[in-house]
Amino acid sequence: MVCTGNICRSPMAEGFLRSAFEQRFGDEAPSVHSAGTQGWEGSPAQDGSIVAAREREVDIGAHVARAVTRGMVGNADLVLTMAGEHRDEVIRLVPRAAGRAFTLKELVRLVQALAPPDDASDRSLVARVAQADALRREGFTGNPRDEDIADPLGQPQDTYRAVAWELDEWIRRLDAGLFGPLPAPASIFGDEDRGWGPG
Repeated sequence: MVCTGNICRSPMAEGFLRSAFEQRFGDEAPSVHSAGTQGWEGSPAQDGSIVAAREREVDIGAHVARAVTRGMVGNADLVLTMAGEHRDEVIRLVPRAAGRAFTLKELVRLVQALAPPDDASDRSLVARVAQADALRREGFTGNPRDEDIADPLGQPQDTYRAVAWELDEWIRRLDAGLFGPLPAPASIFGDEDRGWGPG
């Protein structure tokens, strides 16, 4: 996950995506990291981001900012950015990553336009990213006027809350688009116990 300073948007996005992957895959969840195109090396996440993420049950209090590097991009199966400018900077940094770099909203729209995954191989992260890139190269543009997540730096706490809500919603859509809907939790009651009858 990439933004500018790695202190507001991308730490929250990292936390939300990690949480979604852990809910789906448990101990087998893909690793998730974040960085910034102008990463404020060694800085913590902004208090507004920490509070907004915590209100959504994700703890990013231990986050330490860092700058994105060629090695990080080269080793990633997927690079998600908060804005188009970040995606373009990632591609300038590592041109061969162009097929794996998307804005968050761009990738969500792409995977939602694909046929739902129908078997284990189709549900792999690498396979779905490749399918999304193929659709993009065929000319699917989604909504290029709405690609960016706004930067809340210096804004009131309610702005951080709004950004956290937006990130959380788009990441939930991304998870479902990549891997399909989560199975419904099993009922703890049998068919004969569908109501609370007399004891």
